[in-house]
Amino acid sequence: MSLAIYAETRLPTQFGPMRLRAYRRDNSPASEPLALVSGYLDRDGPVNVRIHSACLTSEVFSSCKCDCKQQLDFALDYISARTGIVIYLPQEGRGIGLGDKVRVYALQEHGYDTIEANVALHLPVDARQYDDALDILRDLGVTRVNLLTNNPEKLDALATAGIEVAARIPVATAAPPEAGHYLQTKRIRMGHLLDP
Repeated sequence: MSLAIYAETRLPTQFGPMRLRAYRRDNSPASEPLALVSGYLDRDGPVNVRIHSACLTSEVFSSCKCDCKQQLDFALDYISARTGIVIYLPQEGRGIGLGDKVRVYALQEHGYDTIEANVALHLPVDARQYDDALDILRDLGVTRVNLLTNNPEKLDALATAGIEVAARIPVATAAPPEAGHYLQTKRIRMGHLLDP
């Protein structure tokens, strides 16, 4: 199954103008990863890249349970100022889907952390895959990146695929107070590179 660009347009945003590229695998609308490209991509040097998984609850409904919207805004602002790419993957709830994410939220109301809730529901802790992101980088001719991430698994995924990570750019956000326990779980139990 091959991932190919399906449509492209100019997208004015609050961060500045970008190119929005929609991709499809085998021309199927079942999953449509996106690439937001800002400025000219100098493929001779490292390209600033953020690989971001969708979070409807935060990015659309303004949930305060996580800092996903703040991370996305940080990345869009960063590439707007410096050029680069935000790859937006439809992997809600770290890949478990929106319905199961709501079930996880319900258990969190009873004191479960995000990992405990997934395990209690017999769901994977993190089911995200980065094949689409890697294919998009290849399509754009990017082989060397400055990766905007706090997640060491993304660093490993790119290195394993032969994409050089020249630098890691920490994604520092002002997270909502309600997200404190969630971020602590990510740092302590999932190894995310966050300040204590």
